[in-house]
Amino acid sequence: MEKGTVEGELDLLTSIGLCVSVAALLAFVANRLRQPPLLAYLLAGVVIGPEIGLKLIRTEESIRTVSEIGLILLLFIIGLEMDLRKLAAAGKPVLVAGALQVPLCLVLGLALFQPLGFHGGDFGSLYLAACLAMSSTMIVVKLLYDKFELDTLPGRITLGVLVFQDIWAIVFLAVQPTLAHPQVFTLLESLFKGIVLVTMSLIVSKTLLPKLFDSVAKVPELVLIGSLAWCFVVSAGADAAGLSREMGALIAGVSISTFPYNLDVVAKVISIRDFFVTLFFVALGMQIPMPTAEVIGLALLASVFLVTSRFAVVFPLLRTLGLGHRASLLPSINLAQMSEFSMVIAAIGLADGQVERKTVSILIFVFAFTAVGSTYLIEYSHRVQARLARLLRRAGVPDLDPEAEKPSSVESPTPKDIVLLGFFLEASALVHEYELDGAGGRHPLLDRLLVIDFNPHVHEELKRRGIACVYGDISNMDTLRHADIHDAALVVSTIPDTVLRGTNNLELLRKARRLCPRARVAVTATRTAAALELYAAGADYVLVPRLQSAAQIAAALASGLERGFEGLRAEQIAQLGRRNEVLQ
Repeated sequence: MEKGTVEGELDLLTSIGLCVSVAALLAFVANRLRQPPLLAYLLAGVVIGPEIGLKLIRTEESIRTVSEIGLILLLFIIGLEMDLRKLAAAGKPVLVAGALQVPLCLVLGLALFQPLGFHGGDFGSLYLAACLAMSSTMIVVKLLYDKFELDTLPGRITLGVLVFQDIWAIVFLAVQPTLAHPQVFTLLESLFKGIVLVTMSLIVSKTLLPKLFDSVAKVPELVLIGSLAWCFVVSAGADAAGLSREMGALIAGVSISTFPYNLDVVAKVISIRDFFVTLFFVALGMQIPMPTAEVIGLALLASVFLVTSRFAVVFPLLRTLGLGHRASLLPSINLAQMSEFSMVIAAIGLADGQVERKTVSILIFVFAFTAVGSTYLIEYSHRVQARLARLLRRAGVPDLDPEAEKPSSVESPTPKDIVLLGFFLEASALVHEYELDGAGGRHPLLDRLLVIDFNPHVHEELKRRGIACVYGDISNMDTLRHADIHDAALVVSTIPDTVLRGTNNLELLRKARRLCPRARVAVTATRTAAALELYAAGADYVLVPRLQSAAQIAAALASGLERGFEGLRAEQIAQLGRRNEVLQ
């Protein structure tokens, strides 16, 4: 091997090590500041890159080549995690908002940037509008997961819209190579090639791949290698068809997303992907030129537009579908940042010569500004939502249809003196226990029950079952006061503090004591110390689900160890099959 080649390889290895080391150091700092690690990776590229920083890297092109592998793996995993079957069952709000959000934001973006005379290359306005229309899955999922809000109604709507954004990104990737010659025939040819690639991938994944994977299912290494091989085969096919390799990786992931092995593949590929993705964002940061006042100004304008466009599009769509202010505003807040996927699209456009480096720089600064801002917006989303809701009401925009704010129209002379504050998984199970315990008829407690919650889907199902409900936010004292629960005999909160937002069980206990002086109050805790604190504050009973289920779990495990789980398993499957809860 020639000496020059060896030196070149050593220099590349040294450069990769430097990229990873600086990125790791800055990522630790970002973690302490509660900022997304992607910002740290971009900053690492700026610090060590040739444009602004210390000019420590001499093999930027080689690092970009290596980082493209990470990009392909990133899109492969996004495809693996997309379950298109769930979209069909996601409900009308997700389907409508997801289908229309990107096109409407794209139109608004073009309407803003084209009159301003900003072109940034042949397709600068189009790239700005398209990239600003998509939000960050990584940032949103991480922050909502930390807040235990992924399974709430606004959380599910947010995730559904993000999945649709990925689908729109696939469409953009399909037509991206033909933007230089955007004749109708060329675009149709590109879409046709994409459809053929998707069709062929699905056919192979339904016929040949299951047999292949079944034959090696007991060897995890072969499952991983086989999945990666499939990813690069489809990527190569996309490249040969004149489409982008990144789109091929996405299609490869989607085509095997329903395999029983996909979770194992995702778990193994993520660590490899993270390494290469780090290099991708570091290499992207190396390309950021010295910012000018014009670039920063345009980035700030684009950032304001992005946040404003989410509220201008998402909120009206959701509210038109009958959701209240809370369920319409929170997804708008959650989606108010730019996607890492947009950085991928911008990088491809730069490599193809479709946009100037200035455009990519603006988008990078928008990503940085909105990622930092979104961290705090999502952290304090409920406070922001409450203030916006007040402004909307003052402006004459009602929270819901007036009839929806009234108690259920269930005709019953029975007083509603059992009040359920909030309705989540535990409350759903509790109500269903009463439904199962009807002893040949309807359990009398169900006719005494009043639910206060802000989820319109819960309202529809409860009304269908003949259970009274009031739309409202239980963290708001006025909501509880207007619900007319002064004569309640029992007030119950089954939602733990980790799920509640804007309040906690101690505050609910105090509010119930002030509003319902004759009521017995039962609240929920997850820790022993918290339960004792609630008892000290005057709770009549504290629900501690993990302790109250421990005896049943212990008995089941002891029985299974002694006699096997076959009988218990069959009994539980039968019980689960009979359950028909409000929240499944």
